[in-house]
Amino acid sequence: MLDHEERFLFREEILNLATALGDAGALDNVEDLLAEVTTSPHFDSDVFTLERSLQVMLGNRAGSTLVGLLTVTREVFEEVGEIGVPPEVNERIVSWRARFGLAIDNALNFLNNPDGIQGHNFGTQVSHGDAGTTLQGRLTLVRYNNEPQFFIADADILLAIAADMMERLGEHLDPEMVDPELLQRLREGVDLIERRSKARG
Repeated sequence: MLDHEERFLFREEILNLATALGDAGALDNVEDLLAEVTTSPHFDSDVFTLERSLQVMLGNRAGSTLVGLLTVTREVFEEVGEIGVPPEVNERIVSWRARFGLAIDNALNFLNNPDGIQGHNFGTQVSHGDAGTTLQGRLTLVRYNNEPQFFIADADILLAIAADMMERLGEHLDPEMVDPELLQRLREGVDLIERRSKARG
């Protein structure tokens, strides 16, 4: 539940949103936008486009408030009805939360949740071109909804990415974050790269 100060701020934002939604055609326009964007196959990665579109349509404050309102906890959401929002606006907001709230919340969680990638697969291939042969890697990332995404890049690019990840993550790791078996695989991988590089040189 909200304390006195939070309730006051919440009330101010909701009333501002209600005013924006009171403009002619605003309720229908917002509903059409929500229906169109949340059913897009790319919505998970483009969820922030929805907030920007709502900000253009309703104003920055009201657009952000609406996205937040559709994804807040039920306890907080139920306080909207006690603020004095016009019945027709409150009815639409309740309907939007039921229809679109879960999709928006899932998309935001995917973007902010490191577990959004559920698995991966990696393979190698050789590309033949005018300049000769090039070793490439094919990385498949499996998203939380089981939709795969594929990336193909030359070996030097992928190794640079791996080095960046190890350096940046290494700055913030705690001892319990890394499994000893994984650490051993990383060592063996670096050793293998060094051996192959020396053999080529």
